[in-house]
Amino acid sequence: MLKSITIIPYIILVLFITSILSPTIVLSKENPKFKFTPYEEQKVIFDFYFDHPLKINSALYWIRSLITPLMDSPYNYAPEFINIKVLIHGTEIVALTKKNYNKYKSAVDRMRYYEAIGVKFKVCSLAAHDFGYTDEDFYDFVEIVPSAMTELVHWQMKGYGLITPRIYDKKLTTEEIR
Repeated sequence: MLKSITIIPYIILVLFITSILSPTIVLSKENPKFKFTPYEEQKVIFDFYFDHPLKINSALYWIRSLITPLMDSPYNYAPEFINIKVLIHGTEIVALTKKNYNKYKSAVDRMRYYEAIGVKFKVCSLAAHDFGYTDEDFYDFVEIVPSAMTELVHWQMKGYGLITPRIYDKKLTTEEIR
């Protein structure tokens, strides 16, 4: 009962965020250029392996970009019908350690929100070892798995689609290239 009470603020937050971050293009059946693909329940594993820890912030938007359209009309999927796992094994692993909370607060808070709606965050034990971390260094919402590579293969063999975010440094503003 206590866990469900603590999840309620996160659910309210997701509904609020989803409503303010919805696309500004009118996505309706009245718009003849927009076609609603008949999506089914999604099973996805995200592969996070970045050369800079702060890139986790941009990568987390890839999760939002998957979830938001599916939770919005006309699909209206409940979060429990969107099965997402995030495998972390690059420099961004430092963002999942308790001692670095102040430095990565925004990312950690977003991951906690995603975890509250069912997203699973997994850290490669080999990468954790390379960084000198133990199980106790990570947040409670983090699962430690034996190997990133075997984990990726395992979930793909179970039918999960693989998404590997590509995070680049933005060199031009949208106005400069529009």
